[in-house]
Amino acid sequence: MERPLLRCMACDKIRLLDDLAGLCECGGLLLVEYDLERIGNSLSPDDLKSRSFTMWRYHELLPVRDRNAIVSLGEGGTPLVRLQSLEKSLPLAELWVKREEQNPTGSFKARGFSAAVSLLQERGIHRVAVPSNGNAASALAAYAARAKMEAYVFVPRDCPGLIVEECRYYGARTYQVDGLIHDAGAIAEAGKNEQRWFNVATLREPGRVEGKKTMGLELAEQLGWQLPDVVVYPTGGGSGVIGMWKAFHELRQLGWVQNELPRFVSVQETGCQPLVDAIAAGAKEPPGVKEVTSSPTGMRVPHPPAGGLLLSILRETNGTAIAVSADEIGDAQRMFGACGISASPEGAAVLAGLVRLCDQGFVRPADKVVLFNTAHALKYLPWTVEPPLQIIKTYEEWCQIAEKEADEQ
Repeated sequence: MERPLLRCMACDKIRLLDDLAGLCECGGLLLVEYDLERIGNSLSPDDLKSRSFTMWRYHELLPVRDRNAIVSLGEGGTPLVRLQSLEKSLPLAELWVKREEQNPTGSFKARGFSAAVSLLQERGIHRVAVPSNGNAASALAAYAARAKMEAYVFVPRDCPGLIVEECRYYGARTYQVDGLIHDAGAIAEAGKNEQRWFNVATLREPGRVEGKKTMGLELAEQLGWQLPDVVVYPTGGGSGVIGMWKAFHELRQLGWVQNELPRFVSVQETGCQPLVDAIAAGAKEPPGVKEVTSSPTGMRVPHPPAGGLLLSILRETNGTAIAVSADEIGDAQRMFGACGISASPEGAAVLAGLVRLCDQGFVRPADKVVLFNTAHALKYLPWTVEPPLQIIKTYEEWCQIAEKEADEQ
């Protein structure tokens, strides 16, 4: 069976997938590359019709070679729902929402961790760690539990309490960090050699992008192997945008879709908008956000790890980035609620962004638009963590807590 390779998006270097590297020696992002000619000769869209509607229906386009190693909770196969009432009021030719909140852990993160944990399972790795704003932590916790792996998750101290409790419920060793996601990331990275855990942070390995790629594969299939005119997506680390962009390019190479790529729109919240600022400045890399004032959601990523690639995708597709306020997000949650959709702040942000883009004329009445609701609203209900966790700042502080925990067991 053909083994996928990794190609650097910066220097074009090819390497084996085996070590699960996320970054090239040059600092460029490594993405999985398949023999699409061979796959196209043996697989057609008709072959998919008899398969279960989960993300693993596309297993030929995913990097796990040993199907016995797949760690699945039934992720993918989420509904694509048309929003006729909003369609008329905006107005738009077609408006759809991809309901990622219906994934097993209540967010799109389930896709990425099904693929990532499967790759780790395939290689006999049994200890994993992740820094997260919330939903990635609970998704890793669930998939690690499914695979009987030992999981460590590091989240900001203001991570929604229900998500913290969800991580603990799945059995992950859960720690709140006095800082933002990059501070949590520093702890996970500092401990990877000494603690022998695999750091599954955003874009530090290839599996999470490949899992999220299946959102794009599903979307094309659900629209009859057509692509929409505009995709509006909440963007923090950006692996979802990268994954769908990759999926659409692969489908075009396979000849399964013919039309042009959709215009990608990245939506961020005012107070942490590095992509928006970079687009406005014409910059090739997003500037660092020095003072973060946005809400604790998945969009709060001051330093996107592949910001340059994200900006190039937005420009390649004639897309853009837009920031919306917390008040606009709250209004959009109620708009979604009136349509029967439970939308997280991230999911509501895309609707708020769409309203603004219609007013600005970027989105036109003849456009077919797809919004991505990436998580369930109920995960963000006010909730106090009991018993409260000790807040840590550094890896050294974590070591002291971990030593104490070990003594108490």
